[in-house]
Amino acid sequence: MSMFNDRVFGVLMIVLAVAYGWGASQFPEPFGGAEAVGPETFPYLLAVVLGLSSLYMVVRPDPDNAWPWSRTGVELIIALVVLVLYAALLQPLGFILATLLAVGTLCWRMGAPPFKAFIVGGISGVVVFLIFNFALDLPLPLGVLSFLEVG
Repeated sequence: MSMFNDRVFGVLMIVLAVAYGWGASQFPEPFGGAEAVGPETFPYLLAVVLGLSSLYMVVRPDPDNAWPWSRTGVELIIALVVLVLYAALLQPLGFILATLLAVGTLCWRMGAPPFKAFIVGGISGVVVFLIFNFALDLPLPLGVLSFLEVG
């Protein structure tokens, strides 16, 4: 029965990888035309890695792995919901706030005190935003924080 669970999970993750890749393909073309490395590059890479990893789970499931219907199973479901909400809120809230909420929630669910978890989420959002926008020149959405946009 556990091999069946790995296969079902693998198929669900392949569907998620395809949806994620499709979502990346919907990004608007950057001003000035297509670039070799654009805002869709990293999501495409993640979709490919997720798809290949999931395919491996379907083809070579773990024969001894029982589905974790305990607290671990609940935490996995919570993590999946957080990631789906993160993807949905990325544009309207902006990268920094969506990352603060997602990383903060995941750190908290892994046992960090809530205040520290959300501090880490906020710092992560700001640091990654700055790296992508200024070092890599790949703009991330500011969402509700668009009033902070410089020039």
